[in-house]
Amino acid sequence: MSITQTDTTSSIESNQTPDHGLRRAMQALRDPRYRWWFGCQVFSSSGSMTQNVAQAWLVLQITHSALDLGIFGAVSWAPVLLGSAWAGVLVDRVDRRRLLIATQAIFIALCTAQTALVATGQVRLWMILIFGVLNGATMTADGPARQVYVFELVGRDRLTSAVGLYEVIVNASRVFGPATGGILLATVGVAPCFGFNAVSYLPTLWLLLRFKPAATAVPAPVRRPAARLRDGLAAVRSSPQIRSCILIAFAAGMLFNLSVATPLFVSRVLHLGGGGFGVMMAAFGLGAVPGALMAASREPSGPRIRVLALLTGAAIVGTALTPDVAGAFAGIAIAGFLSIWLVAAANTLVQLRSSPRLRGRIMGVWTMALPGGYPVTALIVALVAGVNARAGFALAGITMLTIAAITWTSLSRRAAAG
Repeated sequence: MSITQTDTTSSIESNQTPDHGLRRAMQALRDPRYRWWFGCQVFSSSGSMTQNVAQAWLVLQITHSALDLGIFGAVSWAPVLLGSAWAGVLVDRVDRRRLLIATQAIFIALCTAQTALVATGQVRLWMILIFGVLNGATMTADGPARQVYVFELVGRDRLTSAVGLYEVIVNASRVFGPATGGILLATVGVAPCFGFNAVSYLPTLWLLLRFKPAATAVPAPVRRPAARLRDGLAAVRSSPQIRSCILIAFAAGMLFNLSVATPLFVSRVLHLGGGGFGVMMAAFGLGAVPGALMAASREPSGPRIRVLALLTGAAIVGTALTPDVAGAFAGIAIAGFLSIWLVAAANTLVQLRSSPRLRGRIMGVWTMALPGGYPVTALIVALVAGVNARAGFALAGITMLTIAAITWTSLSRRAAAG
């Protein structure tokens, strides 16, 4: 089957027929190229989540320290925080497909090496930290390149659908990944979780190697990288709604970095083990999938993002304060539904309001906020959670409510998605 041809007839028909609801949410899947990409990403993201569960549990078992979990999160995401804006300059200059081929190959090599170390019993905390830094450095370029690549794949008209469906991918992986991780941890141990993640990158690498779209025209360099970076930062500053959405993304990172606050909340508040941690993450993913579909079916607007930010913050705080296990699982599912709808809508709004020549740099700033903000938020959450697990979990909701209040005016204006 060829994956290099666009279904032109389907595209023409979709442009002539208005879509609503679930039909609109699935619009990007009419492109056969995106269907292949979607399937590969479900598998790859599930592998990443499987490793995340095992890695967080491994660090906790080695050190029994909340602070070490926070340190691991910080060093893993520090390269993304420090380098994503610069990586955006690179993404605006190079072939995104070739860049993604390189990042997938590096991910496979890192996962394979960790599998061997864990399987032989040679792994130590300092090794885990080094691999975290290397993985984060690779993600620095992979994040913005992936988002711009998908934009080019589906086009402006289907971007809302594509971004929402990407969140379906990520959050379906929060169901499949922890479930797989829990089974592997309980039956064969930690090492196979790393091996499964290495294998999960192969379909995406195969697809990128086989699928060779027409090369994207890259403008001749006329300015130095630092000047080009300043152009991207100036574009973010000059748009109040883009700036507000990026602040919301930073706050959402406190919740999405589930490997820091959630294990402590599960073990110290709910008094559950590794299986309970996996179920908690799966509950978040189950709630998030319909949230992503809601985002994919509706054009983003500032007022809707403002309301979603308030509701998300309230749901997180409510989950942290719940007195029983069933309430915590229900609360995290609601928080997943609202937060993913919020972040997908904010991401779409940022991309639609970005100039094409600056999109890589602006998405580099977005990646710097989410997930690049994890080093800052991981340490803060770990310090708070080390004293009080409920407070550490609630911190994301409190921050979201605060940012929603601060950005109230800039989000009050309705944004034209076109």
